[in-house]
Amino acid sequence: MGKSKLLFITHEMSPFLDLTKISEITRHLPQAMQDKGFEIRILMPRFGNINERRNRLHEVIRLSGMNIIINDNDNPLIIKVASIPAARMQVYFLDNEEYFQRKHVFNDKEGKFYADNDERMVFFCKGAMETVKKLGWSPDIVHCHGWMSALVPAYIKTSYKDDPTFKHSKVVYSIYENSFGEAMSPEFARKAIMSDMDETHVAAFKPGTSDALYAGAIQYSDAVVLGSENISAEVLNNVKNSQKPVLEYSATADFENYYNFYDEIASDELVNVG
Repeated sequence: MGKSKLLFITHEMSPFLDLTKISEITRHLPQAMQDKGFEIRILMPRFGNINERRNRLHEVIRLSGMNIIINDNDNPLIIKVASIPAARMQVYFLDNEEYFQRKHVFNDKEGKFYADNDERMVFFCKGAMETVKKLGWSPDIVHCHGWMSALVPAYIKTSYKDDPTFKHSKVVYSIYENSFGEAMSPEFARKAIMSDMDETHVAAFKPGTSDALYAGAIQYSDAVVLGSENISAEVLNNVKNSQKPVLEYSATADFENYYNFYDEIASDELVNVG
């Protein structure tokens, strides 16, 4: 596959933020694929508990300065970058003072799910799309990890489907075990709508539960990865009914299966041309 371009979008990655097993996979999978010749980019939110000084984050002026509109409000997007020297990989962090500058990630100090997690998610997914456009870098494969990236497949297949940056991108979505029991704000689906979209495009997301976010992501993805052993029966049923290529869960740290899966998806693109 040579220099195929592979974009990872995740809400956590070691050593910057370790919440679940996602952080370990998103740390080692990109490096394994880079070692096999892929060109890699990684995007994640700059949550307030990520230490900028220790991780040597610095702002990328040429990428910063965009505004992401949510609910008719302009929200400034600041882009920062850090390197993992041992892996020769750069990670781009999407920052916003109102949404991400908190001591806690998804729940407050009392453990209560943040009321604006819906807007934080929309901001991150929209911001990821615009950041990649501004990078001037067209990914062959976009691999999304975790519930916070669940809107990305929908955006790529609707609002950005004719955009030169994403026009030929294949989308892979990794599903993990349910990570929250709450539901997003009832206004979540409406806030998520972008240009060239209407309510029908976000119908699957509307309940705002973890399972609903996965259902929406599955609907718009080209392929699915089962990233955990403990995935809800409803989600597994959605995956089965989608009849999309699936990479089954594997407890091994060998990423050869991912490489072959990406290869299969990229080859499928060639078969479907025209």
